[in-house]
Amino acid sequence: MKTNLWLVVPCYNEEQILDYSVSELKKLMSSLKDEEKISTESKILFVDDGSRDATWEKIKVAHQADSSVIALKLSHNQGHQNALLAGMTYAMDKCDCVITLDADLQDDISVIPDFLSEYEAGAQIVYGIRSGRKKDSVFKRQTAQIFYKLMKALGAEIKYNHADFRLMSRKALEALSLYTESNLFLRGIVPLIGMKSAEVYYERKERTAGETKYPLGKMVGFAADGITSFSVKPLKVISIAGIICSVLSVAGLLYALISYFTGNVVPGWTAIVCSIWLLGGIQLLCIGVLGEYIGKIFSEVKQRPKYFIDEVLDDKEK
Repeated sequence: MKTNLWLVVPCYNEEQILDYSVSELKKLMSSLKDEEKISTESKILFVDDGSRDATWEKIKVAHQADSSVIALKLSHNQGHQNALLAGMTYAMDKCDCVITLDADLQDDISVIPDFLSEYEAGAQIVYGIRSGRKKDSVFKRQTAQIFYKLMKALGAEIKYNHADFRLMSRKALEALSLYTESNLFLRGIVPLIGMKSAEVYYERKERTAGETKYPLGKMVGFAADGITSFSVKPLKVISIAGIICSVLSVAGLLYALISYFTGNVVPGWTAIVCSIWLLGGIQLLCIGVLGEYIGKIFSEVKQRPKYFIDEVLDDKEK
């Protein structure tokens, strides 16, 4: 029996590139169907994450031209990870497996047949791994390496140079649905499922049109979410830093007392001011880290819905 494959493609303000993306994905799916590698029931599912441009209108046109192009429109921008989850949840009981990829098609879709080969060989999860970062700027390349190494050091099971280009079987999707946290970091959650996995390597392409949806600020926030969602080691670091500062403070007090009683008191305005600023900075940093964790607890205990689907373009659902 041929594999019923769904491609899940989150979109946010992608009107400039969407026509190209639809065309390329339709070519790929048609080729796979002609070669009988996938079922004729396979779909391309676009998830509009509250776009403010003409993204949804373009998706509507694509759906009217080809019923294999279907779509979900979220009522509000909920973020890339929630848009992915919405698409995977919708597809879970309708297909054999999904492949998630971004609308800019920087992830090389020519390796999708390799994903399917690994799936047919028994892999429940197939990770798309970048073979290198030569096309990235020096800053982005270095910061990405720091992020992955830091996540590893903090104990998170994260695949090096893997983003959200992956295949997941229905079985893996059902396991993923049991993770109910509000602060989604799929790159960290998916490896926790622990099912048989495989890796496919590819070279990431340049963006054809439009602007990246992950500028520096969002990348920093995404990294912070990943770290605080999967490790409590930052809290342990705060405790260790507190102990070290306490020991140094006691040592400084002893030094001051000895200097006083031996008559070697020298005005130390600079040292005092530097000490105050240093300790104040450390305290504010520690409070900020604690605030991140408390904020996540606050989000989780409210158990608010992750998204609402405003509109569905799927002929079978009518």
